[in-house]
Amino acid sequence: MAKTCSKCKKPAITFVRYNGTHLCSEHFINYFERRVKKDIKKQGKTQCDSKIGVAVSGGKDSVVALHVIYDIFSRRSNIELCGITVDEGIKGYRDKSLILAKENCKKLGIKHYTTSFKDEIGITMDEIAKKQDELGECSYCGVFRRLCLNNKSKELDLDKIVTGHNLDDMAQSILMNFVNGDVKKLARLGPHKKVQPGLVPRMFPLRTIPEKEDTLYAILKKIEYHDAECPYSTRALRGDFRDIIDNLEYKKPGTRYSILNSYDSIKDVLIDMYPPVDLNKCKDCGEPTSQMLCKACILRKKIM
Repeated sequence: MAKTCSKCKKPAITFVRYNGTHLCSEHFINYFERRVKKDIKKQGKTQCDSKIGVAVSGGKDSVVALHVIYDIFSRRSNIELCGITVDEGIKGYRDKSLILAKENCKKLGIKHYTTSFKDEIGITMDEIAKKQDELGECSYCGVFRRLCLNNKSKELDLDKIVTGHNLDDMAQSILMNFVNGDVKKLARLGPHKKVQPGLVPRMFPLRTIPEKEDTLYAILKKIEYHDAECPYSTRALRGDFRDIIDNLEYKKPGTRYSILNSYDSIKDVLIDMYPPVDLNKCKDCGEPTSQMLCKACILRKKIM
């Protein structure tokens, strides 16, 4: 027998296992957007005349983040929005998603900008992969992407940069840092309350939204996105943590939320124990760092 929405008598299009509700398309969209708005408010007030950039790769999470941020802030004439895509230089993958990133920005009537590993670092991700370094591609990609985004954000004089990190991503990052014993890194996980000089603060509108719900929202709202997995992600350690959490979520629905909520409850204590340090300027590139050289320059020297 077909299930009906727990809020009305319309046919349900999804079952939310972690709270036991069946939802029709209308109530699912309302449920999704309500949580996004609630969490954005928790992440700090957006001041008048702010310039917000959205890191949009063209994949479902970043494109959904682009659309929800547009829906929330486009009505405020004193808020300026733009999209930023980092082109890592992965043939057959990023070139296709870049097209959809541009098209979504154009559809919403906001400016789109591109930055690249080749221009910022001097090497593409495909060239890095050929070196078969023991660190693996994702170790380089994460650091270089952050550098590219931060530099472009400063160039555009942005006040905040939005990323599409969802609940799955957050739970994986928290568990990885616990397992690695990297408590200092846990304390530095965004969203950030303190703005460090030279670093553009992050906003995570989807941090409480499971990945599958991002996908369903995109389908229901007819949002076009690039549905493909990075060819280098299969070798990333993060995949092991994803499998662990997915298995736990299947056995005990709500596990991802429990991990995030537990982290949120101790974050202030972690920040008190490991407060943000005063940053130096990297002696090679001038970017903020707690060391003599920033991580990007250390990795660049390793492969160039």
